[in-house]
Amino acid sequence: MESIKIFCPATIANISCGFDVLGVALESVGDEMVIRKVPQKGIFITKLVGQDLPMDTENNVAGVAGLALLAESDYEGGFEIEINKKIKAGSGIGSSAASSSGAVWGMNQLLGEPFPAIKLVQFAMEGERLASGVAHADNVAPALFGGFTLVRSYEPLDIVPINSPSELYASVIHPQIEVKTSDSRKILKTNITLKDGIRQWGNVGGLIAGLFTEDYDLIGRSLVDHIVEPIRSILIPGFDEVKAKSLEAGALGCGISGSGPSIFAFSKGALTAEKVTLEMSKVYQDFAIDYDVHTSKINTQGIKTLTQ
Repeated sequence: MESIKIFCPATIANISCGFDVLGVALESVGDEMVIRKVPQKGIFITKLVGQDLPMDTENNVAGVAGLALLAESDYEGGFEIEINKKIKAGSGIGSSAASSSGAVWGMNQLLGEPFPAIKLVQFAMEGERLASGVAHADNVAPALFGGFTLVRSYEPLDIVPINSPSELYASVIHPQIEVKTSDSRKILKTNITLKDGIRQWGNVGGLIAGLFTEDYDLIGRSLVDHIVEPIRSILIPGFDEVKAKSLEAGALGCGISGSGPSIFAFSKGALTAEKVTLEMSKVYQDFAIDYDVHTSKINTQGIKTLTQ
């Protein structure tokens, strides 16, 4: 192949209790990218629509991730990249991760898949470093592996795919306010109490156990964040109301998607998820804040090829 068109999914990171280590890919929302081989060495962003973002390679997350792959590749040429950004930048559902992971996944396909998925995560993390100042993997890992993923370790990098229960759906609301990932990281505490750590570890273990056993009640009991949410939720107007209304509507649990401002909820079944999404919307109608909403199945495939 000389070119490829791909879908790059939005992702929910942290999933309440799993700060920087848990993430999941969504089915219904994502970017589209076209990547093609060119004889010139380098990465060239030739088209970017949907968002006002830099097109110069070293200031674009797709460009930086692509350069990381090229640096370890024997390929003598380069790549042109077109990006149709359907995930809004700063939304908290993995906009930078979609571009970063999409770039390296597409390049790898055109090169005959010389790199395994774990290496693609490492390359895509360089895009995340540019976006947030930290090379985290909780968004790019599910985008590349599909479904739920656990970053068991960063040094060395170790990604563990987690089972995705068939009836699990996500509702996401993105209030149109800006919360930069870099800023939302600055307000976090660098130390936690042993008591909070123990409660958080229990929830991480419970969530993973619930996902593998498809125990929806256990999933819901485990979607609790004692460390990050109490601090970051202050930056999101209406968060407490959205969470309360989501749970009243039947959601298993509700929390901040990534660094925010998006808020996610998990539900068992599509009908409950749609009801939760509607109740989320009503909160921001009362607040007179513009918003986007998504109701989505879990995307177990991750990035996929589209017909050109």
